[in-house]
Amino acid sequence: IKFKIMTFLSLSVKQVAFSASLLDQGHGDIGPFNSQITLIFKHVVTNIGNAYNPHTGIFTAPVRGVYHFEWSLYGYGNIGTGGVLFRNGENIFLAYEQQTSGGVSASNGASLLLEVGDQVSVRLWAGARIHDNQNHQTTFSGHLIFTM
Repeated sequence: IKFKIMTFLSLSVKQVAFSASLLDQGHGDIGPFNSQITLIFKHVVTNIGNAYNPHTGIFTAPVRGVYHFEWSLYGYGNIGTGGVLFRNGENIFLAYEQQTSGGVSASNGASLLLEVGDQVSVRLWAGARIHDNQNHQTTFSGHLIFTM
């Protein structure tokens, strides 16, 4: 029965895409912290398939397939700006930038083969600080490219 339910779910999920920015209103900073923390992107503009959870910041793959993720982070001042794409307890790719003053941005992307239930998020890099405001410069997006 479990196989039939999973097969049904796999066949019924055809479109998955989300895009969100860090803050749903106002402006503010997150970090720095001594360890990585999961970022919760609260301003959701697209969540087709409801695979992204705006309360936890975690994307959960509803179907086995190849997904593409992108994250973009904004910061300022002399503290580094960075975030790592995180899958099931593993750091995948880091986006990081640091300069002595002014604004700075960092971004990256990755395509991943995910199994049903795999979890993907962006974590703030230890010692880094990010900023977001009404311009929504700190974002996390992903979509299903194809099922497997």
